Amino acid sequence: MTEKKLTGEVDAPPALREAVEKAAAAWSPAGLLGRLWERDPTVWTGGDEGRWLGWLDVPHPDGAEVRRLEAFVDQARRDGFVSTALLGMGGSSLCPEMLQRIFGGAGSSELRVLDSTDPAQLRGFEAQIDLDRTLFVVSSKSGTTLETSLLHAHFFERVRQRAGGEAAGARFVAVTDAGSALDRLATERGFRAVFHGEASIGGRYSALSYFGLLPAALIGIDVRLLLDRAQAMVEACGSESPASSNPGVQLGLWLGLAARAGRNKTTLVTAPGLDGLGSWIEQLLAESTGKDGVGIIPVDGERLDDPAIYRDDRLFVSTALGDEPDAGRERALDALSRAGHPVVRLHAHDRHDVAAECFRWELATAVAGAVLGVHPFDQPDVEASKAATRAITSREPGSGRAAAAGPVAELAWDAGVMRAYAARPYSAALRRSVGAEASLAQWVAAHIRRLRPGSYFAVLAYLEMCEPYRRILEDLRHQVRAAMRVATTVGFGPRFLHSTGQAHKGGPADGVFLVLTCTDVIDVAAADGALTFGTVKDAQAAGDCAVLAARRRRWLRLHLDGDVGSGLAAVASIVAEALAAGARGRRRVPAR
Repeated sequence: MTEKKLTGEVDAPPALREAVEKAAAAWSPAGLLGRLWERDPTVWTGGDEGRWLGWLDVPHPDGAEVRRLEAFVDQARRDGFVSTALLGMGGSSLCPEMLQRIFGGAGSSELRVLDSTDPAQLRGFEAQIDLDRTLFVVSSKSGTTLETSLLHAHFFERVRQRAGGEAAGARFVAVTDAGSALDRLATERGFRAVFHGEASIGGRYSALSYFGLLPAALIGIDVRLLLDRAQAMVEACGSESPASSNPGVQLGLWLGLAARAGRNKTTLVTAPGLDGLGSWIEQLLAESTGKDGVGIIPVDGERLDDPAIYRDDRLFVSTALGDEPDAGRERALDALSRAGHPVVRLHAHDRHDVAAECFRWELATAVAGAVLGVHPFDQPDVEASKAATRAITSREPGSGRAAAAGPVAELAWDAGVMRAYAARPYSAALRRSVGAEASLAQWVAAHIRRLRPGSYFAVLAYLEMCEPYRRILEDLRHQVRAAMRVATTVGFGPRFLHSTGQAHKGGPADGVFLVLTCTDVIDVAAADGALTFGTVKDAQAAGDCAVLAARRRRWLRLHLDGDVGSGLAAVASIVAEALAAGARGRRRVPAR
């Protein structure tokens, strides 16, 4: 049975459909929905949730904010800026990146996003921009984000060396909350402009504020049309909209109740023309719901496959675009629904509908948080990782590497050495499984064998985010999925720390993590000379692993000392052999 909901439809097992219909009764205009729009924190945990609902108020398409953006962009073009470099993390970078991927191309002004402390990625980014004709957007709600502060200092110094101190500020603009450290520094340095965020809007809910709208305007997107589409969705999701036809409430109930029923791996399927939407949703869901031992694990980037690969921990959400035909995707979704998997199908009429989808997903995530009984606007475990990183870097004022316990195994390949690390008590459990003299490959195989029905496999790569590395890791994740029938994710560090990192540590304890780090061949000193970007990245990886270990999460870290590309190929070979050996072992087990 297929049930249409505005621009979407849902195929689902009867029990889950019945649960959604029953729950919808509580989300009436006189009930939970009305209380949400009244900013009532008791919709969630009764904490400070009411302070974080400013995103419900979307700017008007003809409002003062839009007029200011248009005037600013016109002046920047007249002053000769031909491209934009955005420096940010998490919600400050993922929405701009999504917009560039969706709208970038002929006729648009190029926007490049840098959200990494990897030295190779920093050097590659700098080589691609014209420092004399690029406008730098420094985007940080708090104004103290570590990575953004380091990148801001680096590029401000590079521009100052070329243009002089007084002229350098005119090539920078800040997006931050009023009174933040970045706000004050932007004034001191004579930035071209400062756009203030709304204090009541958290970073991951900021797509329809200056954090998303300024990059949109700089790309050349019609911001008025974006906001017109967003306003239409706000009206459809409003306090007077019945739950049965409210697109945000309906999606939120499917997400939350599916997760409560064990289907907490929300698998995102987006049309090619909406590339990047999945990454933005991934952060929104993971950071909002993954806490207190519960939550939704978003799965972005997996290819659709035979229904037999998937277990009953999946909910599929597909977003189609316009009239773009994709018969293969639709056939795959039909097969999944026939196999008993719940499938939610949404539809964007054109690219500008991405603004409407942003609001739909924001409201849906807030509703799902209420269903799960969590505070959807905080991120306690992200803060724990930041504290661990600060503790490590404060112990290492020079350019040294973050300290780590000795490796449990080593492997030489033709272009370097690979070392495996694990933390107690998990390392002791693995050692009992493989023995005292086990090879690195045996450690990896034992780690992968920890995957069980309902687990997910996450690759956490503190490496340059480039296409060759991404292809290797995507192939690796799909091999693991096919062999172990588990959900898989790939994240590049440190950016995933501001996204899925919250769910890794605070969400369901069923993740098995493969952490990848490397020795940086050439490092880059921070502007103040106290640290290097490589040292900071190492400290972030070490801090991440420390908090994962403290939360009793299962991780194995492989450090590549040598050529990273060939090292990743070696990792992929080791994983493939481990999966093949596991398959042979399963075939030898007699049937019962």
